[in-house]
Amino acid sequence: MMLPAAQAADGVIATVNGKPIKQSVYDFIVKDATARGQNVDDNTRNVIINKLVSSELVAQEAQRIGLDKQPDYIARQELAQRELLVNAFLADYIKKNPVSDADTKAAYDDYKKQLGDKEYSASHILVATEAEAKDVIAQLGKGGDFAKIAKDKSKDPGSQEKGGDLGWFSLGGMVKPFGDAVSKLQKGGITQTPVQTQFGWHVIKLNDIRDAQPPAYEKVKDDLQKRLQQQKLEKLLSDLRAKAKITDTAVKK
Repeated sequence: MMLPAAQAADGVIATVNGKPIKQSVYDFIVKDATARGQNVDDNTRNVIINKLVSSELVAQEAQRIGLDKQPDYIARQELAQRELLVNAFLADYIKKNPVSDADTKAAYDDYKKQLGDKEYSASHILVATEAEAKDVIAQLGKGGDFAKIAKDKSKDPGSQEKGGDLGWFSLGGMVKPFGDAVSKLQKGGITQTPVQTQFGWHVIKLNDIRDAQPPAYEKVKDDLQKRLQQQKLEKLLSDLRAKAKITDTAVKK
């Protein structure tokens, strides 16, 4: 049953089998829709109210048959309420502790330092064992074609068909042993000792070097802010854990 406007102003937008639907719930839906750019006209308002009435009818029927008493439902309800509260707190925390432009620009400066002032173009041949890598180096020493050997033997699916070509990259973007090895090569040089990383054993050829071309600040600003926000949240959680008394009573298997 729909209520007159005078009654709606008292905090109830409709009643279903005697149970009120709160004006505050309706107002929240309208506010959320408006924030997402939706035009909330009289027709939209009626649709919202009808949906609230329909969902209340179904909810009442679910209660009538006892679904709200089932353990799975109770657990899901608890988890959903906790998630809502957590999300509300985190949104409020971020709003009260925003990432400043100064912090973002400092992070950008650090980002450029990590990239370095040079970019490198290199190719590599990735194999499973040191012995295989040494064999590759020996073949190259006898005049073997790097690209052909890479296509025949490299285990890196991303570069194998390109003759081992990795394109342009910064040293900071590579795992340390690989980056260290590249930094010691001259243009056209090939590592004479196999380079081990968590991916396997590499034989690396440095194709070219150029001045670094970092992305513009505006292009990475949003990503940097998100990373700084995440760092703030991680510190918050760490601080909360440090102050909390946590006892794990779960059964160990």
